[in-house]
Amino acid sequence: MPSKKRRRKEGRPKIHPKNKYSDNPPDFALLASLYPSFQPFVFYSRDGRPKIDWTDFNATRELTRVLLLHDHGLNWWIPDGQLCPTVPNRSNYIHWIEDLLSSDVIAKTKSNGDNVRGFDIGTGANCIYPLLGASLLGWNFVASDVTDVALEWAERNVKNNPHISELIEIRKVKCPQNTLTPEELNNGESVYSEEVEGLPSSSSFDTPASEDGSYHGPPILLDVVRDGESFDFCMSNPPFFESIEEAGLNPKTSCGGTYEEMVYPGGEKAFITRIIEDSVVLKQSFRWYTSMVGRKVNLKFLISKLREVGATIVKTTEFVQGQTCRWGLAWSFVPPAKKIISPHVTEKNILSFMLEGLQHQFGAIHVLQSVESFFHTGGASCKLNASSFTVDITASTDHCNALLNKGVKDLNEVASFSNVFQQIPGTLLVKGSLQHRDSPLSGLFSSIFQELEEALRHKFCREKAGANSL
Repeated sequence: MPSKKRRRKEGRPKIHPKNKYSDNPPDFALLASLYPSFQPFVFYSRDGRPKIDWTDFNATRELTRVLLLHDHGLNWWIPDGQLCPTVPNRSNYIHWIEDLLSSDVIAKTKSNGDNVRGFDIGTGANCIYPLLGASLLGWNFVASDVTDVALEWAERNVKNNPHISELIEIRKVKCPQNTLTPEELNNGESVYSEEVEGLPSSSSFDTPASEDGSYHGPPILLDVVRDGESFDFCMSNPPFFESIEEAGLNPKTSCGGTYEEMVYPGGEKAFITRIIEDSVVLKQSFRWYTSMVGRKVNLKFLISKLREVGATIVKTTEFVQGQTCRWGLAWSFVPPAKKIISPHVTEKNILSFMLEGLQHQFGAIHVLQSVESFFHTGGASCKLNASSFTVDITASTDHCNALLNKGVKDLNEVASFSNVFQQIPGTLLVKGSLQHRDSPLSGLFSSIFQELEEALRHKFCREKAGANSL
């Protein structure tokens, strides 16, 4: 009998179907025969399979160089010590953004035809995302960075590919005079702390800031995006680690990386929170804000943060390449073009809340049954659909009053509610919608939904999660 671990591994998402390497992974033997500079790094296992030493930076850098040249027609190089990207993994991110842009979740509002414009946060010396996006899809990019070495080599990599050089602008991030270096920031106390269960405390939403409320660190989007600029998306491969010691804990790979590329006070959670805070100000200057996430545990925090700030749409995905697993997080402030289940909905006749910290013995079906029971107690008519995880409720004014013990008079209308459940990382989203948009019962609907939320949290959620709920 196969183990649970093996079954989970077989069920993991695969490489993006549009990825050039989805059906044809890199052939090391072929590449070694075509590119003599790559040949010294290839050796053969006992079963005759060609391999490279992933702990050798020179080997991984040469592999990236020949893949970009052989499969993408790109001339590329980085100096020692800079972050060396893996081409298949980075291609996954590009194709996921392509899916977001082509979806009909939000309206397409283009004034410049089909020209897509992206913003790469912290492009690095490798400039991999703009190079791939421009060569594969003809996208335009602004690529930002803060260090002179990164800017110099990103510019070189763009200029060495004249067929796409006009599509990519390298932009220097100008740091305020009182900005602390990443090293100086890391020596101080971080305001971010990991919580084993439930949401982090409200103070964890604060970003490293000075007394006047400004950021200590270099700008990310604010003060880098210029007045009047608009973009289809931004993307980021954030600094994943809180310290340089933590960044060197994986002995199985050697992809290089400078301090600025690898480390940020509070790690990726703090960095992506900065992007979220900037997005609240910039709002619809970007159709989509996106970031890669290295730790799945951080998704819960970030999704909760996005719900707090009012993002209209939140999307997640998983990137898998070999033994490496990353997650993608995308959000938007553009009104959705069609009705979707969203972690945050502000219309008075469409409400939602998160059940976080569910006890292990309970699942979505138990919550669904409790919703049905909740409305039954007031005499409402309920129809549960376990396959679609919905329950349709028809309730009169008297039924609503019974649930709230309130005497609302002069209303004879019947309200119809629909509750929808959707699982997202570590939580359960409960959404309720009032079928008649202009119903005078919308005020009662809001009160009933609050009562429902309190009842479900009390029954299904751990005490700590309930105390930390937003």
